[in-house]
Amino acid sequence: MTVDNDATSPAPGFRFPSAFTILFALIIVVAALTWIIPAGQYARVASDALGKDVPVAGSFAPTEATPQGVFDVILAPIAGFYDPVEYTANAIDVSLFVLIIGGFIGVVTATGAIDAGIARAMAGLKGRENWMIPFLMALFALGGTTYGMAEETLAFYVLLIPVMIAAGYDAVVGVAVILLGAGIGVLGSTINAFSTVIASDAAGVTFADGLVLRLAILAVCWLVTVAFVMRYAARVKADPSRSLVFDRKAANEAHFLKETPAEAAQFTGLHQIVLILFAATFGVMIWGVSMGGWWMAQMSGLFLIAAVVIGIVGRLGEGKLVDSFVNGARDLLGVALIIGLARGIVVIMDAGHITDTILHAAEVGITGLPRTAFILVVYWIEVGLSFFVPSTSGLAVLSMPILAPVADFAGVKRELVVTAFATGSGMVNLITPTSAVVMGGLAIGRVPYERWLRFIWPLLLALTVIIMAALALAVLAGAAP
Repeated sequence: MTVDNDATSPAPGFRFPSAFTILFALIIVVAALTWIIPAGQYARVASDALGKDVPVAGSFAPTEATPQGVFDVILAPIAGFYDPVEYTANAIDVSLFVLIIGGFIGVVTATGAIDAGIARAMAGLKGRENWMIPFLMALFALGGTTYGMAEETLAFYVLLIPVMIAAGYDAVVGVAVILLGAGIGVLGSTINAFSTVIASDAAGVTFADGLVLRLAILAVCWLVTVAFVMRYAARVKADPSRSLVFDRKAANEAHFLKETPAEAAQFTGLHQIVLILFAATFGVMIWGVSMGGWWMAQMSGLFLIAAVVIGIVGRLGEGKLVDSFVNGARDLLGVALIIGLARGIVVIMDAGHITDTILHAAEVGITGLPRTAFILVVYWIEVGLSFFVPSTSGLAVLSMPILAPVADFAGVKRELVVTAFATGSGMVNLITPTSAVVMGGLAIGRVPYERWLRFIWPLLLALTVIIMAALALAVLAGAAP
């Protein structure tokens, strides 16, 4: 699937730059900041519980400046994939996973099972297509709140976007169901080991502390988000010209719905077997990540062998199987490159040693604030830091050991700081261009970044009001449940 930001016909005047241009410009901006923001670091100690080194509150000290120059900027996209000095992985595992997913989808598509299955599903759902949205968003939110479903969602875009387009919606709805569904779950993390569990441990509390508040935030935010997406979907279905990607309608339908309805209507027993294997592959992936300790390598291996099995069962033959896999991977090459480019931003910032300096400025700024102001400022600090550290576990380990102890002096319970972290980080990871999940999902869905921002900004405003009200009420109540 081709990744571009061009409309089907060129629009006159200013054209918003592509995702590649935006990300490379951010690399240059962050590199420039390393010449302006003083370098500094906290002392760190090993934490057996977290399995990582954590910063020590009050230990910040200036360090020798390491401003990033032109050569560092040039190498940043490469370093986004792997460390060229130590030869350790950065985003190369995620990018490889995306390419293998592309190959897997290419093989399944070559059997004709996906298009035939979509046609059959649409015939069965006729008149009730809108109920797919809350059902699917509930499933993704469950994955987000329990185990931090994020990179794994990249596998679902090529499956669900054709379904949404066939139902009369657009690619924005398909992206929103997945990205917002899982994202709201992460925002309201309950037992997510990569967010609230790590953050709670780093803050010196249990993840059960503040659980009721986070459940309430999750429920309200999910309801508002589902209503928002369903309202947009209904508007597009009633009048396709109101779609934010209407200028791409013909191209997206040609791209995502590769067969004609007549061809897709023939749903054979072989198609059923292929789709059972297809669904089973995703089921095994979810089990492996949530219970088996799997990550990118294991998931990539799963989809690789599943592609081979489905190709054999689908009677593609060796030549067509290989060609389908290679062509499918080629379709997602742009997505894989975007993921590495996004990670390059974080590489530049870490190399310039300005992350801890930004955190220290926040630590100094919140000391002595009144209780309600304190928790709201902490929320916005986490929002700001999340743009630079999109990893929830990385931000938890970085910020909680510093901000949680300061809460004691403000008279705010530490579990509220954890909730402010989870919601702030989750909010930003719905839009941040430094996230491979956001940029990769938009690239697969062929939704330009600026149009995603146009779509989501009213929802972000509503969610922000809900979260800030919840945090303020919890402080005024005197305790986090």
